[in-house]
Amino acid sequence: MTFPAARTLDGTYPRPQLVREHWCDLGGTWAFAYDDADAGEAQGWYSDAEAARFGRSIVVPFPPESPASGIGDTGFHPVVWYRRTIGAAELETIGASDDAPRVVLNFGAVDYRARVWVGGRFAGEHEGGGSPFSFDVTDLLAAGGASGGADVSIVVRAEDDPADLSQPRGKQDWHREPHSIWYHRTTGIWQPVWLEAVPAVAIERIHWTPDLISGTVAARIRLNRPARDGETLAISLSHDGRALGSVTVPAVGRTIEATVPLPQQRNGQAYEELLWSPEHPRLVDAVVTVGADTVRSYLGLRSAAVAGGRFLLNDRPYYVRSVLNQGYWPESHLAAPSVDGLRAEAQLIKDLGFNAARLHQKYEDPRFLFFADSLGLLIWGESPAAYEFTPTAITRTTKEWADIVDRDYSHPSIVTWVPTNESWGVQHLAHDGRMRDYAAALVSLTKALDPTRPVISNDGWEHVDSDILSVHDYEASGEVVAARYGTPEAVDALFDGLGPAGRRMLVRGERDRQAPVMLTEFGGVSFVDRAHEVDGAWGYSAASSPEDFAERVGALLEATLASSVLAGFCYTQLADTGQETNGLVTDDRRPKVAIERIREMVQGRHA
Repeated sequence: MTFPAARTLDGTYPRPQLVREHWCDLGGTWAFAYDDADAGEAQGWYSDAEAARFGRSIVVPFPPESPASGIGDTGFHPVVWYRRTIGAAELETIGASDDAPRVVLNFGAVDYRARVWVGGRFAGEHEGGGSPFSFDVTDLLAAGGASGGADVSIVVRAEDDPADLSQPRGKQDWHREPHSIWYHRTTGIWQPVWLEAVPAVAIERIHWTPDLISGTVAARIRLNRPARDGETLAISLSHDGRALGSVTVPAVGRTIEATVPLPQQRNGQAYEELLWSPEHPRLVDAVVTVGADTVRSYLGLRSAAVAGGRFLLNDRPYYVRSVLNQGYWPESHLAAPSVDGLRAEAQLIKDLGFNAARLHQKYEDPRFLFFADSLGLLIWGESPAAYEFTPTAITRTTKEWADIVDRDYSHPSIVTWVPTNESWGVQHLAHDGRMRDYAAALVSLTKALDPTRPVISNDGWEHVDSDILSVHDYEASGEVVAARYGTPEAVDALFDGLGPAGRRMLVRGERDRQAPVMLTEFGGVSFVDRAHEVDGAWGYSAASSPEDFAERVGALLEATLASSVLAGFCYTQLADTGQETNGLVTDDRRPKVAIERIREMVQGRHA
């Protein structure tokens, strides 16, 4: 089986680390309907006989609240329906054959709960607004007449209750209009939908774990069903067309593990030539075959750890220059405006002088992670918060977090996990032992699922078990920031007392002095010019002109960079988002001062 380069290397395929040749994008115009009375399922809207119920059109995958969807209604609509038909053209595109006779319907993300029908028959359901899901729809298509050339309907019911605070929702507002630091909601389909042809036994997930010390790559391959007797798993790795290593092992069971030796990496003087870093984002290409199924993948050879008060990349101290990125666009909200928009976002962060981004309160589209991998950008992956502490909120958050760690495990760009932020959803963490236990349990769960990356228990303050001790501090004065973080004694005083927001920095155990300290939210300087006036424009402090903005931001960055204690920082924020106008660039990604000047301020002496 061959794979056109454009399909694997330009980020168009929705699942970039498990790419198949035969697939069909179902984005574009779908029929759409609101169901404010939640009567649609009882009335059988999933039936072809009810197609007339869908009186509007929507552009998928843009949420109906966004202008890009063609609807742009930001009111409360807790239940929405989608409908489109697929026919011979789409099925011919995916190229189902004797080797790949099954057809799988994939969803990148539907917020928050989805039920799916194909040809009027129930295909399955999923809960979790940011995690992917799939259904084998082969038999449903056949029953609907697809094999005879008939069109077959796909119907999706999406439920997203704005008043349900137990849903992991991140920055999506539960008020009708955005307030403070929350923004318009994203309901329903907001990541790609696609069909693909697969064999009866197919690869569902690939986990790559490089070991720099032994010069090997461990692979864990999960199948949709146990492999057949006599089948094998074959893996070949290459870089720039040059073979690096391969292995073939018996395929036994549903999960298969294999280790690929990389002989080149035994050369102690040359092994760094293949390592992945922001300065050298080298990717290793992979081809994986199990039985009749062959997929393309990739990985990066790198390690992420902490020691001696520093963050370590590839076992060397690495200063983290990060920016808070909310991944929100005025025309498409949490959905990416396009593949090019995702590529441009990653490139913009690099151009501004940052080597990292914290994806704030959002499970990002995997295609953005592909561009972070390809361009060289460290990523902190963060969970969207629920806003109440209940068994339902715990169950929902934990399940979706585990799904995302599973989904994103193999991206070399991801170097830190952040399951909780600023005690959101655990607002009484300092006083409630249950909340402390929950925050600590999320850290332990994350490390059980992925022992290869540092984990932060609660970004900002009230840490219970963090590999990195992160601080949020929106002090407007560079002089105060310099004094607060400039010496070990000043940082000791911070951790011995109350933090900048009046919160204790530690709420369990003693401070681990080997843990790096990072200022992971600061800045927040608002500036809006006449061309970008925003109602309710807001920031943690405000500038009156481009020059004033540059001086304020520059003073804060200079003070942070001057600290001999801090191991890195995360500036708030990349882009203006709704009424929160404290970005380095406007909401349409126009730098507020010359990009070269921002880069000089960001990099300072750590360039």
